[in-house]
Amino acid sequence: MDSRFKRCLDERKIVNIGLQPDLIRKEIEGAEFDLKSAEASISENNHKWAIVQAYYAMFHTAKALVLSKGYMEKSHACLSIALKTLFVDEGVLEAKHFNRFRDCMGLREDADYGMVYSDASAGDAVRWAREFFEEARGMVEKQGRRTAP
Repeated sequence: MDSRFKRCLDERKIVNIGLQPDLIRKEIEGAEFDLKSAEASISENNHKWAIVQAYYAMFHTAKALVLSKGYMEKSHACLSIALKTLFVDEGVLEAKHFNRFRDCMGLREDADYGMVYSDASAGDAVRWAREFFEEARGMVEKQGRRTAP
């Protein structure tokens, strides 16, 4: 087990809650809402807000995936660690989605705290969020079909 993931578990920043389909569905719905909002913001040239919304679309997407393994996170950093440990390291999710999630986290921090953002970074963030969401939604739906009674 990845030592950082174990530390998150030990510090109770990641907890095992068992499979909770309603929570997974809620996170997918939240991710889709934020993604559509980000796409609307970018079409209105509201680049800062598009980045923030794209990050949160990715955040809720990652939460849905981690929940699909029976875990709930209590920190953004531990969510990132759980995503890598449970999906990328297991060969279930391409590393590019994890890397883009972390990159988008940085873009959001730059936009929120440093007022640094651009049309290009907003476009990247929204595109990454869409690709990650589509991949993850397919994974969650496939798992749901396997676990349905």
